[in-house]
Amino acid sequence: MTSPSEASAGDGAPGARAWAGRGQVSVDWDPVPGAVGYLVHRADGGGPYRVVDHRGGDLLAVPAAPYADTTVEPGRTVRYAVRPVFDADRPGDAPLGSPSAAVAVLADGDGLVEVSVDAGCPLGPVHRPWRDMIGSEHLSLLLSADRVGGEEMGAGLAAALGRVHRELGVQRVRAHGILGDDLGVYREVDGRPVHDFTGIDAVLDALAPTGLRPVLELSFTPRALAGDPSRVVTAAGVSSPPRDWDRWAALVGDLIRHLRARVGEAELRRWAVEVWNEPDLDCFWTGSREDYLRMYDVTARAVREACPGLPVGGPATAATKWIEPFLDHLDGSGAALDFLSTHVYGSPPLDLRPALARHGRAGTPLRWTEWGPSPTHFAPVNDSVLSAAFVATGMQEAAGRVASLACWVASDHFEELGRPPALLHGGFGLLSVGGLAKPRFWALWMLERLAAVQLAARLTGDGAGALVRAWPSIDPDTGRIAVVLWNGTLDQGVLDRPDQRARLERTVRWRIDGLPHGAYEVRHRRLDEQTSNLSAAARRLGVDGWPTDEQWAALRAADRLADATPPVTLAPDRGTVGLSVTLPMPSMSLLELTPR
Repeated sequence: MTSPSEASAGDGAPGARAWAGRGQVSVDWDPVPGAVGYLVHRADGGGPYRVVDHRGGDLLAVPAAPYADTTVEPGRTVRYAVRPVFDADRPGDAPLGSPSAAVAVLADGDGLVEVSVDAGCPLGPVHRPWRDMIGSEHLSLLLSADRVGGEEMGAGLAAALGRVHRELGVQRVRAHGILGDDLGVYREVDGRPVHDFTGIDAVLDALAPTGLRPVLELSFTPRALAGDPSRVVTAAGVSSPPRDWDRWAALVGDLIRHLRARVGEAELRRWAVEVWNEPDLDCFWTGSREDYLRMYDVTARAVREACPGLPVGGPATAATKWIEPFLDHLDGSGAALDFLSTHVYGSPPLDLRPALARHGRAGTPLRWTEWGPSPTHFAPVNDSVLSAAFVATGMQEAAGRVASLACWVASDHFEELGRPPALLHGGFGLLSVGGLAKPRFWALWMLERLAAVQLAARLTGDGAGALVRAWPSIDPDTGRIAVVLWNGTLDQGVLDRPDQRARLERTVRWRIDGLPHGAYEVRHRRLDEQTSNLSAAARRLGVDGWPTDEQWAALRAADRLADATPPVTLAPDRGTVGLSVTLPMPSMSLLELTPR
């Protein structure tokens, strides 16, 4: 096995290419063998190169080109250079590539993007990384009768989980902190361990009607088993390593055997087990990295012995940390690894396939078991339309290379970092308290409307492929075509800059060629700041804190993805249909063509 630096030797750093547009610069580069991502640097005038900070709050690397820089002011002359990343723990190790030519950001311009789709050019199946898994608050919340916003928390969380299953196609939910003291799984009587899975059974019974299967996050340490019982992670247990590894292994093994007896081995194999949560963060793990690696080995072995076919993975780290050390360790320990898991916020997930290949593990599934626009609870971006475009970009970039890209989380019913104080509070949920769809939910809803087969598309113009993106598809049986278009940026600073958002608005001329039918119903549904946006609807109604009964009724009546214009019937001209749409920054459009 070669180290990341050895694998990259002689490959060279990428040369950057940059094109200025209205309010943005699109940056492109050639991929570097072995790289898992790239850091985009900018030099203003004759100044030094610095990483472009799009305010994601986490690792700023991106998995591939192109990149739209919307953080630079119009009129500034800038250059770009790109640094490949081979190890996310050491993102600055590789040399900076050769710079682009100098470009000046434009304040004006036509802001035109042209999108051409060929209905006769299928590319293969549409991959849907959102379907495998969704994140959730501790599932013990399903048992809570406490009320928030006028709704029982357990019932509200269950309703949200059921809705993401029905409408977004999600199949599993991450069972965060399943070994916590809130479920009473472990105690000692006269110095002897007692395992009690009654609480877990109750949670699984409450989960079953939602249609979701659990991915069991085996954490945290029950207080009675912890080496340092004072290091409590809310009600979820203790962040300390166990004081007795054999007793930890026995707890894990007994739980898996209990579940196998309860649901059957065939069903259990459709679940999965993740070892711990973000052990690189002191708040979740007070041991060393070596302690976690031991935790992984002990836990994976106990799982494998109890149910050999149940998938087990890790290291479930924050910000893509510890990937190389974790894989290095497994090369020596031989512990099972059925999937590699980690987390990142504020950027699309890196491409970790080269890291797996370096360790002889090519083809091992990648599961990003937490992902979202911000790692910060109560962050305004979580409720914004910008976060919807972020989700669409991340899912498109992850499609075909990851098994899971799990949005964190399904519902604003969340208490680990504080219960919701109002309807709109920057919560992590795709759905609000009360089950109303926030913009990120509608982003996934649009993507779920994509048909089975992806189509070829060509994008040209100002920000094409970097700022404005398209995901076209066709149903080969019915001929229905669905295209999702969006205008978005990773730059969260545009939320505070209305003048910049105005500059980043784009006119999109789209056309679909190769249409075989004589007429199509064309339907255009829209998400933007004023349309299908829960925040805007609440403002219009004057919601202050929690809605009144009348306001709840009005919000629920508006809980749908609205039509931008009434559906129309169009006859293709020699197999071609074309229209023009305006995409504000940020916004998304779902265009569906159904044969008549």
